[in-house]
Amino acid sequence: MSVHQLVANARDRLRTAGLAPAEADLSARLLAEHVLGWDTARLLTSGGDHEPHGFAETFGALVARRAAREPFHYIVGHREFWGLKLEVSPAVLIPRPETELIVEAVLALVSSSQLFTMIDACTGCGNVAVAVAKERRNARIVATDISTAAIEVARRNAARHGVEARLTCVQADLFGDLTGPVDLITANPPYVPERNAPGLQPEVGGHEPHVALFGGGDDGLRMFERVVREAPPLLRPGGHLICEFGFGQEIEVEEILEASSELTLVELKRDLQGLARTAVAIRT
Repeated sequence: MSVHQLVANARDRLRTAGLAPAEADLSARLLAEHVLGWDTARLLTSGGDHEPHGFAETFGALVARRAAREPFHYIVGHREFWGLKLEVSPAVLIPRPETELIVEAVLALVSSSQLFTMIDACTGCGNVAVAVAKERRNARIVATDISTAAIEVARRNAARHGVEARLTCVQADLFGDLTGPVDLITANPPYVPERNAPGLQPEVGGHEPHVALFGGGDDGLRMFERVVREAPPLLRPGGHLICEFGFGQEIEVEEILEASSELTLVELKRDLQGLARTAVAIRT
């Protein structure tokens, strides 16, 4: 059987498993390229040939995992974020494109020549911290996560991209015993309300770590409230807090920040769909 035939069979299997046609087609193709070590051009030109030895068995096992709705990025073990290839595993949330808004906000606040200190809370795989460290070589960053397994992934990503000398990864519940003052605090805390769990895609609700998803409270913003309450003592006056939140939570986020006597909301940054997803506040 040719590679193309095996990929076509995989597409059908994934559609039957409930994936949307476009997602099924993309997953089948990318899994084949992953196993073969080919790019798309080679798959198109050489896919009509008979399958390489062992391909069908290895490919079939990965397709079975995807059919069970395991996220594609956990299967291949990496995800691109800010142009960087980062290790991901079931210990960490898979980075989303909208989280790049945090990186954009940081880079807008500090120049390439500026020496600055930063805490990245709820770091997960370290995507924000590593991206900032790559873009700003004068950054000194401490990244925290409550999960020891997540911290190990973040450490490996820091080493992979050569920023481990400037990025310290610490297991801690939010800020733990860290002391300030620092110039910036970034955070991507869990913010999904528990009541939304039944409506999550199987790839999310059934596979991604719940500690990184569900933020507590009826509105999912209990962890966001903790960040707003605990960040100011660690920030220098004039320092910034940059924090992600969920779709439709901007009114509650504005209210939480307005209630703070130490932080002032500067702006809500919006994603490509025009949805507010990131709050930027200044320490007064």
